Amino acid sequence: MSTVTEAAPALLEVSQLGVEFQTRGGVARVLDDVAFSVRRGETLGLVGESGCGKSMTALAMMRLIPTPPGRITSGRVTLDGRDLLTLSEPEMRQYRGNRISMIFQEPMTSLNPAYTVGDQISEAVRLHQGLDRKAALMRATEMLEAVGIPAAKSRVHEYPHQFSGGMRQRVMIAMALACKPDVLIADEPTTALDVTVQAQIFDLIAELRERTGTAVLLITHDMGAIAEMADRVAVMYAGRIVEEGSVAEVLQAPMHPYTQGLIACAPGRRTAGFGEPLLEIPGTVPSLLERGSGCAFADRCTQVQPRCHQQLPPETRLDGGRRRVLCWLHVPGGSA
Repeated sequence: MSTVTEAAPALLEVSQLGVEFQTRGGVARVLDDVAFSVRRGETLGLVGESGCGKSMTALAMMRLIPTPPGRITSGRVTLDGRDLLTLSEPEMRQYRGNRISMIFQEPMTSLNPAYTVGDQISEAVRLHQGLDRKAALMRATEMLEAVGIPAAKSRVHEYPHQFSGGMRQRVMIAMALACKPDVLIADEPTTALDVTVQAQIFDLIAELRERTGTAVLLITHDMGAIAEMADRVAVMYAGRIVEEGSVAEVLQAPMHPYTQGLIACAPGRRTAGFGEPLLEIPGTVPSLLERGSGCAFADRCTQVQPRCHQQLPPETRLDGGRRRVLCWLHVPGGSA
């Protein structure tokens, strides 16, 4: 975890972000009033089960939502005071990959098999920093060395298929950090990697964050990764942030029933006996086409009240605004 202070100003602020997709069945609200902030040198974990909107949040921030059928309907994504959603596409290209970068989930589909890894890393450096081909290739070699790839001077001329899964992920990290971005979005950066390589990747991101002051948005469904890497955590369900706070607060005393369920389901949370069933959250995630006007988690919640089905609870802020939760259980007078 970083040593950033709570008094430090936010480098990245996302507010009232909304995204919808036009489908054959109607309009699906994929993101609804999403808001969070990240300070320089801090890691915010964005956690939730598959399909909750984590990756879509990242794509919206990067202005990579496929339009049509998707579109950003509302909100602001402010980086150092500049709203990225109001930029023209040429202006956004100056930010994307330069001041804000992203590590995508699957490196084999994100890397171009027809170009060497050196060419792919150096492309962004040439575009954003004006280096010539030779200087850019030197920077690419330096970045491969920085992410722990041995024999970088020779491997910079190799193609993605010549690298293992873990090494390809390191190449993706090298690409994302080549221009020394202010913000790094890491979307499930250890997907399909073995446990040893996962630990190496997380250590690498933490080391680079400490060395460069980069703000990190870590997107994952792994509560163990959140506990190890993040300073704060935002819990997402059905396109909304339902709880946010420091890692210690949220993991030790979760307030939202969905957060409580996620933590209870985490492997290693308890010592399981032989034949003991794995805990799970009952029910399924609701359709984004039919969420209704109440809490999206109501049908799966063990603490549900009649009001939960009828009306979305207002956001409740605690501890001077540092902690927030979207649940009637924590609204003064709302549990009646």
